[in-house]
Amino acid sequence: MARPQAKTVVARIRAICLELPEAAEKPFGGHTSPAFRVRDKMFVVISEDQTSMTVKAPRGVQGILVNSDPERFFVPKYVGSKGWVGVRLDLGSPPDWEEMAEVINESYCLTAPARLVRQWEAGREGEKGDAVASGGLSQARCGA
Repeated sequence: MARPQAKTVVARIRAICLELPEAAEKPFGGHTSPAFRVRDKMFVVISEDQTSMTVKAPRGVQGILVNSDPERFFVPKYVGSKGWVGVRLDLGSPPDWEEMAEVINESYCLTAPARLVRQWEAGREGEKGDAVASGGLSQARCGA
C-alpha cells in the first residue's frame, strides 16, 4: 500500500502528465499503478510500490542523470537498455519538481507525434511570454 507522501508525489506527477496534449492515464498490463500515455504509447510509468517512476530519455541523457545524482536516478530493469531512466521518488528529500517536469516533458516529446509536440510547445511559448513579463521562468521547448 502506498504511503501518504507517495500519494502526494503521484498526484503531482499525474498533474504534470495530464497537462500535456492527449495524455491519458492507463495502467500497464495487469499492474494497478499509474502509467501515462500519449496515443497509447507510454511516456511515464510509476512503479507498483510507487517508490519510483521511469521515463523515456534522449540518447546520452540516461548516463548524465545517473552520474549526476545516482541516489535519485538509476538505470531501470527491462527498459534501461532502451535509454529509459528511473527516478526514485521515496528519498528523504522531495523531488525537484522543476526537474521532474522537465524529464516528464522530455519523455512526452520523445513519444508524442510531432503535431502534438508542436501544439504543446506553441502553448508553452505563450506561457513563456507571460512568465517573462511577470519575472518568472518557463522552459518552453522540448530539449531546451
